[in-house]
Amino acid sequence: MELNLLEKTELWIENIKLQNANLSTIAEVVADVLEIPKDKVLVVDVRENHITLDILQKTIQAEQVFGKKQQLLKKLSEIPGVNIVPETDIHSEGILGFISLDESEVPQVLARTEKIVDEIKMKIAKRVIVFPTGFEVKRGMIADTNTPYIIQRMTEAGYKVTKGEILDDSADYIAAKLNDAVNSGYGLIITTGGIGAEDKDRTVEGVLLVDPQAATPYIVKYQQGTGRHEKNGVRIAVGMVGNSLIVSLPGPHDEVKLALDVLIRALDEGKSKEEIAQEIAGVLRAKLQAAGFKHH
Repeated sequence: MELNLLEKTELWIENIKLQNANLSTIAEVVADVLEIPKDKVLVVDVRENHITLDILQKTIQAEQVFGKKQQLLKKLSEIPGVNIVPETDIHSEGILGFISLDESEVPQVLARTEKIVDEIKMKIAKRVIVFPTGFEVKRGMIADTNTPYIIQRMTEAGYKVTKGEILDDSADYIAAKLNDAVNSGYGLIITTGGIGAEDKDRTVEGVLLVDPQAATPYIVKYQQGTGRHEKNGVRIAVGMVGNSLIVSLPGPHDEVKLALDVLIRALDEGKSKEEIAQEIAGVLRAKLQAAGFKHH
């Protein structure tokens, strides 16, 4: 069961005495006991009677931490120059603090934690934020008809929807706002616009910055460099970061309506990001083909 450390990554070992001890060995032993890569643990502070280690990752499996205190103290005591006494203790804030659990309590606490995590995931999955993109919308040149429609449809489908700010046409800026939304606990992040083939269209590129493995199927392809087409086609993007699904839809309102129906159905069916992307792209591609657009 993967748990987010929520930036509380320090582990303190108190009432420990060191005499010519190798700090790298201490870090390696902690990494071995917690079953994480050795380069993800650093000793960051050493005082007269305690040391502080930092776990250099955002998440950890509960089974790797819960109830590991006695095992870790035993392994540390085997390191030359490390003196463990009855008063030696290990503690931390947040998830890492569960290292001090009594081993006999671990199965019960794991079961309760898993239930809580499942409940949190369900709540996160129902939290939606919608970001329109583009200078045309930001400057009030065109009306944003998509956001009110998405809010209405998703609310009717049982989601709690927040209206996000209008995003600039910048991949880095879009990526930063997407990451903010992920860290704020939104389970579904929808953007509209900015998926075209012109130089100003940067939404798909922004999604790829936060999820390099995002599914980005083409709706239509062009010959790159012809007319205003800087890119070789129009793509949507569906990415996944942690428990947050990111879906980048087109700007035209009729296409958003088509795509949203597909998205809601796919979410209900528990489909993967790849499946969602292909189904949305398929319905949009069919619409364009019916209107006379063809891949080049």
